[in-house]
Amino acid sequence: MNALECTGLARSFGALKAVGGVDLAVAPGARHALIGPNGAGKSTLFKLVTGTMRADAGTVVLGGRDVTRLSEVRRCRLGMSQTLQHSSLFSSMTAAETVALAVQRHRSGPIVPWPRRQGDVRERAEDLLAQVGLAGRGSVAVPSLAHGERKQLEVALALACRPSLLLLDEPAAGMSPAESNRLVELLAGLPPEITVLFVEHDLDLVFRLADAVTVLHLGQVLLSGTPEEVRASEDVRTAYLGTSREELFLP
Repeated sequence: MNALECTGLARSFGALKAVGGVDLAVAPGARHALIGPNGAGKSTLFKLVTGTMRADAGTVVLGGRDVTRLSEVRRCRLGMSQTLQHSSLFSSMTAAETVALAVQRHRSGPIVPWPRRQGDVRERAEDLLAQVGLAGRGSVAVPSLAHGERKQLEVALALACRPSLLLLDEPAAGMSPAESNRLVELLAGLPPEITVLFVEHDLDLVFRLADAVTVLHLGQVLLSGTPEEVRASEDVRTAYLGTSREELFLP
């Protein structure tokens, strides 16, 4: 059984067919990348999977359960969690307070900024910070974190929901090479029971992290396979990168 299976997903905006009948299967424990040129339909497909946008046709199955008609919140409760391309962190809080709120929200308990009487919440928040490489940074105010650290914090917030499927929308956007390296280590080191599906333009990161890659072009799947198969595909080079950037596909 796949962690995620999409069949015939479609979404149009007037005459524009943004996603045109996409089939996508993500294996349990995979680090699965979704790539393609601008306008390929990646962001729209992501929204159809997470439930932030309704599909015109097709189905979304999460861990064997059809969630096509469920809301984004219901999908989260069933094990789907995501980070967004643009940060939405609270600038008035520390890293630890931010994660503590996410932990409390997932538990549906009372929400307080830093629950001194809820030691288990504090401990869970500290564990999540350590898991994403932010041990010892909990007392730092969010605006004082480096860009890469804020991205790591967003992953901690997503992990607070104890997801079986983690979706990341351009997680390396704006990162330095060193920050990208830390992100690869973080995602590669997540427990195997957490499946990761991510949209990313940084092909170096994609080929270092992914064990499966799906290439979208004009709202449809051009190729889905191993990184090696994608590297070797002339169709991908022509439709996605073009011959002038062929060197990006070299090992």
